[in-house]
Amino acid sequence: MVAAASKGPRNLITDVAGLRVGNAQDEHIKTGTTVLVGDRPFTASVHVMGGAPGTKESDLLAPDKTVQQVDALVLSGGSAFGLDACSGVMDGLRAMGRGFPVGAMNIPIVPGAIIFDLINGGAKDWDENPYRALGRNALQSASEQFATGSAGAGMGAMTAMQKGGLGSASMVLPDGTTIGALVVVNALGSVTTPGDRHFWAAPFEMDAEFGDIGPDTSSCNVSPEPSRKEKAMMLHATEGANTTIAIVATDAPLTKTQCHRLAVTAHDGMARAIVPSHTPLDGDLVFAVATGEGATVDQTRFRDIAAAGAVCLSRAIGRGVYDATPAPGDLLPTYKDMNGLG
Repeated sequence: MVAAASKGPRNLITDVAGLRVGNAQDEHIKTGTTVLVGDRPFTASVHVMGGAPGTKESDLLAPDKTVQQVDALVLSGGSAFGLDACSGVMDGLRAMGRGFPVGAMNIPIVPGAIIFDLINGGAKDWDENPYRALGRNALQSASEQFATGSAGAGMGAMTAMQKGGLGSASMVLPDGTTIGALVVVNALGSVTTPGDRHFWAAPFEMDAEFGDIGPDTSSCNVSPEPSRKEKAMMLHATEGANTTIAIVATDAPLTKTQCHRLAVTAHDGMARAIVPSHTPLDGDLVFAVATGEGATVDQTRFRDIAAAGAVCLSRAIGRGVYDATPAPGDLLPTYKDMNGLG
């Protein structure tokens, strides 16, 4: 069961064998792109629960659609501009000879999702969309080790009360199955309880991965404090400038339908770690990935995998904010600076 699980050796989504993650960022713009790529194509699906998503090829990942596997997934800043990062990843994969074969052509399948980070203190005065290059650079840097916090697509992310970031976590179940999560935390809601010290995800923390402050022992933390993010961006609550986008992966041989259900269940982890989640003004979504081959996973084993996926996502959200670092021009402080841990 999940209670007896342990962290993977890296505590990153790349503890799922065969997966690599690459980051590319532009500190001047305060934005970036993160790419998940496999040694070979992997089974994938997606579930969207936010009211304002920005995606590419997400319909293709529905369980009833023809293509069963994809070559990479992209998480990017830049709002609609950021979807062009998928094109850069496609360029790089095509140069490698990767892609879905159609006659003499190989067409890389690269779904992606974006966050809104266009009002975060960075310069957005580009003449040419920078995200195609960021996407290709992120692909070229893909490795089993990668930075979290203010890196890749987490470079310009913000939550309601402090800087957001790129987070990751992993878990190994007693039967050896590995589950990992990767997330860009750019939420309308807060990842910390009132007072900014305790993470909502604290009950799921493993080995002090985001400070070991522990859960908030006060009660009735249901009324969110006024958002520093909205004030700093000079936006009203009716304007959508948020989104938490994530990937949950496992080395179990899940079907595409099971991947879809894994993505659905993983949203529980988002709701446990961000309050509120899945609002009409967030584009919250989760991709789910399976790399394994072999016998079909039965319902009992899948139950444990899905539960672990939600826990991993909660932990990854906490880590993404905890690992954020300050930079000139930031609109919000980091969690560590707010709590004297910088």
